[in-house]
Amino acid sequence: MWDGGAAALRLAEGTALPDLLGTGDPAAWLELDEGVRAVEWYRPPATGVGRRWSADERALLTALAAGDPLDDARLALALCHRDGRVRHRALDRVTGRPALLPLVVVRCADWAEPVRARARARLTEALDAGTAVPLAPLILRLADRHRGDFARDLLDGVLRRAPRERTAPLLASDDRAVRRFAYRLAVEEGSLSPAGLARAAAHDDDTVVRALCSDAALAAVTPATAAPVLHALLSARNPQARSAGVTALRRLGRPERAADFLADRSALVRACARYVLRQHGTDPLPWYREHCARAADPALPPGAVTGLAECGTRADAALLWPLLDHPAPGVRARAVAGLRTLDVTDVRRVRRLLDDPAPGVVREATLALLPSAAGLPDEELVRRLDPARPRWERVSAWRLLWAHGGVVRLRAAVALLGDPDERLRTRAASVVRDALRWGARTRSEPEVARLLARGRALLG
Repeated sequence: MWDGGAAALRLAEGTALPDLLGTGDPAAWLELDEGVRAVEWYRPPATGVGRRWSADERALLTALAAGDPLDDARLALALCHRDGRVRHRALDRVTGRPALLPLVVVRCADWAEPVRARARARLTEALDAGTAVPLAPLILRLADRHRGDFARDLLDGVLRRAPRERTAPLLASDDRAVRRFAYRLAVEEGSLSPAGLARAAAHDDDTVVRALCSDAALAAVTPATAAPVLHALLSARNPQARSAGVTALRRLGRPERAADFLADRSALVRACARYVLRQHGTDPLPWYREHCARAADPALPPGAVTGLAECGTRADAALLWPLLDHPAPGVRARAVAGLRTLDVTDVRRVRRLLDDPAPGVVREATLALLPSAAGLPDEELVRRLDPARPRWERVSAWRLLWAHGGVVRLRAAVALLGDPDERLRTRAASVVRDALRWGARTRSEPEVARLLARGRALLG
């Protein structure tokens, strides 16, 4: 973590400002502002240790009052000084010193009105298209503070007047708040084409930017310009952009393309595709039934199986049972999940999937069997806790044994106290400790007493 107090001491010792804050990280400037007032560089200490910092402060104040030359490092200390009169005087010396502009931005939200007014005047003079881009992260970080709106509004005005090529770097900023601000400005000013907005919606990792850009792209697109916009949205990796593109198919007169997304991996996209088709007068259920009836088709998409369960009836379980033996693990897992969605469970047929080689299938089978866990043989489940078995099998057995409750749960927990997986050991230890704390009533049972004694020994 960056230490503002340590940075203040280094500035007082003569370290150049760019050597400490050359990265432009807004948090570093705010830490420095607080750190200058927190360290002992300006206070005469009770002991002789550190008296040079007090001397440094006296020299700084004398030079400031006399108008003597000061380097950026010393002036930065003055701009963060605890005394508002010192900060106010230091602001008269910042003109022509771009390295100090971040601290001018900080002082625009100063608690002292004279300091705040002078800082705002200095920032108004200095902020242009060139300085706005590097200062934007700090200005927007301070915008959430009391009195932080002035610098943000000033930034907004400067960027609206700036040429597009000067502000383009903000759209690719690593700072999420900066990208949100820049894209919102671009949308309001109409400086990005619908295709450009769609590409941003498809590739940005921020949900706010994706929603803003996809909405703006679709609001501006016309049937004549739809091709690049739809291509960007419908081929996006994130479901938010794909769902926006699918929903727009209806307005753009291409609802039949929604059928291509009925088996999408995202539930949101599948739901949008079904909505578009239904609005077009097409029932998607026959499509799902037709595809899921091909139990031997190795290319059957897992999303088609889930989609059938999402809009089908319990009678459609007859199409899902054969898919428990499909060669693709994703299809098998989705078939189990689909049966659970339709509230159709056959313990005997699902139980064999606990031995499936795919972890996802075992996980879904476990979820399907949890309501019937008490009817499963606990001895067999305990054997599945063997450390030699794969972790997903041990997790499955533990969840089912935990659902048994009582002595079965305690027996499983004690067996897992030596498990190689830390998370399983932690869960088991919690059960054993609870039993040791509250199990006095049942200790008369021989097995419980034996398990508690063993658990106490293993826990140490």
